[in-house]
Amino acid sequence: MDGNQIFMLGLGLQAPWKIVNQHLDTSQKPNQLRLRVSADRGSLFPCPKRGKACPAHDFKELTWQHLNFFQHHCYITAKVPRTTCEEHGTLRVNVPWARENSKFTLLFEQALLSLVREMPVKACAKHIGVNDKRIWRVIKHYVSQALLQMDLSSLKAIGLDETASKRGHNYVTVFIDMDRHDKPVIFATTGKGKGTVKEFRAFLEKHGGQADNVLEVVCDMSKAFLAAVKEELPQANVTVDWFHVVQLFTRAVDDVRKEERKLGQHPKSLRWAVLKKADGPLTEKQMEALAELESSDLKTGIAWRIKEKLRWIRKAKTAQAARWRLTHFIKYAKSELGECEILKPVRKALSTVEGHADKIIQRWSSTYTNARMEGLNSLFQAARSRARGYRNTGTFLMMIYMIASPVADLLKSI
Repeated sequence: MDGNQIFMLGLGLQAPWKIVNQHLDTSQKPNQLRLRVSADRGSLFPCPKRGKACPAHDFKELTWQHLNFFQHHCYITAKVPRTTCEEHGTLRVNVPWARENSKFTLLFEQALLSLVREMPVKACAKHIGVNDKRIWRVIKHYVSQALLQMDLSSLKAIGLDETASKRGHNYVTVFIDMDRHDKPVIFATTGKGKGTVKEFRAFLEKHGGQADNVLEVVCDMSKAFLAAVKEELPQANVTVDWFHVVQLFTRAVDDVRKEERKLGQHPKSLRWAVLKKADGPLTEKQMEALAELESSDLKTGIAWRIKEKLRWIRKAKTAQAARWRLTHFIKYAKSELGECEILKPVRKALSTVEGHADKIIQRWSSTYTNARMEGLNSLFQAARSRARGYRNTGTFLMMIYMIASPVADLLKSI
């Protein structure tokens, strides 16, 4: 068996294609192995539309990058014919070792997809010596093809949340299947608010799902999200996840602390102490700061005590008990807050919770939580940090699909 036959076996070439020449170019750094593929004169080629054997009309020489041969870069060159088909006219044939319009072989693209799941695309590009824009084009092609195969006919419950795509007010909104245990992301789009839910409904119906079949939505208390869900998913009950309630009051406490800090001295280490649970993993200095806060007359102390009272509601065993506790919490908080201007952020948070009380109580009747969504957001931000940001929002969306959607499993089968 000569070298050409070995390479033919490695590439899986079949008639009419065969390797006719091989050359190692040592003048290039790194060295380049050049494989020339050809077909016998007079061979028939399958029409790209129907597969009917047709004669060649003309030829064009094309080159594809292949997997390295040991430490040498490898390239395949072939004269690819256009066929003359009586039914479809003159069309360029598809070669078996590469997809249409790609400059990489299928095996090379498979290796690329494996690498970008484990490392930033820019690092992958540097490792294999390819421009990162070319890798993003490969990812975009396969993610788009995999998304077309997604079946949402059985979708009944979703979670949605926004996550930052860049510094500043740049966001993407991610939708997950609450019943899917692994890789639950089913849709992601640029922006946040009402328009994203409308886009999701169009995507859902395009992939076999029905808006009326979605019976539960887990989200935050965004007015835009809630209005859009009511309009686009009319049969869905909305559950406001408890995480967002705590987050709302935690931000309010921090806002009060910042304003009060401008007026006078605060205990040292208070900044991070008020953001944590009173019985959480506090440092010694943070515990001292909280003790000093409780013995003071600072307004931050009032805001912090109200935030901590939320845990009493969370411990309720039933929806009825939770409703009773929430009602008493609102009364207690209002009596503590008064009309003090510096406590305005907490009053605003309290008003938001009061307006969405029914959706918050739904959490005790629901089996779903958006904690998974928050965990995924951490993964997405970690990937963004490792990559030192993404060139545009589209690339960030593709990476979200690669990390946490069924698309990733489909790509493994390529």
